[in-house]
Amino acid sequence: MLADQLNAVSGCFDLAAQDAVYRAIFTRRDVRSHFLPDPIGDDVLARLLLAAHHAPSVGFMQPWNFIVIRDLERRERVRDLFFAARQQELPHIAEERRELYRKLKLEGICESPLNLVVTCDRGRSESSPLGRWHNPEMDLYSTVCAVQNFWLAARAEGVGVGWVSILDREALKQLLGIPDHVVPVAYLCVGHVSEFAEKPDLERHGWGRRLPLADLIMSEVFSGEGEAALKAVAAGISGSPVR
Repeated sequence: MLADQLNAVSGCFDLAAQDAVYRAIFTRRDVRSHFLPDPIGDDVLARLLLAAHHAPSVGFMQPWNFIVIRDLERRERVRDLFFAARQQELPHIAEERRELYRKLKLEGICESPLNLVVTCDRGRSESSPLGRWHNPEMDLYSTVCAVQNFWLAARAEGVGVGWVSILDREALKQLLGIPDHVVPVAYLCVGHVSEFAEKPDLERHGWGRRLPLADLIMSEVFSGEGEAALKAVAAGISGSPVR
């Protein structure tokens, strides 16, 4: 009872709610496969979009829009853009990694029941430079926060999300009729899935590994030494802190 009272005063979530938040964060995956054909109900999708719409935004500019793409023919045309972009990217991959790159599943554009484009309207806050006068890219960063909100809410709902970044931005804008002043920030494949992988796909396939958190902590200035106690604690909870 006392713990509940203290939580209410401090605004702290109870342990079950805390665990749920951390579980969503640590089990979120960039899903490229395992999509099921089952449609996503509009009630679920609306909740996910509402979560995205409540992302932090500098100057309360709310620069995002959400393009829902269900039409298979349109998605096939987007997938063609992906294939073309992937071929353009391949020569820039280290030669010893190209074979692995070719084998990686990097999109689920047509396998997922719907796609979602999260855009940033860079003209929406022209009359209010609050928070953007020195850092005009903050509208883009705010939109990325909306993507993350959507992603975590989707994980909580058992919905898979995959971010397709291998796309020519201008070609995508032309295909979807996106105005010049609007930037497509994220192209997402969205759908129910048969499973969420235990580890990220790129880690499972040996493309990379998660860096130790303690190695990324600096003190006071870039590359500053110190915070030994914090680093020790961070090293001790290198996995999920879910209790």
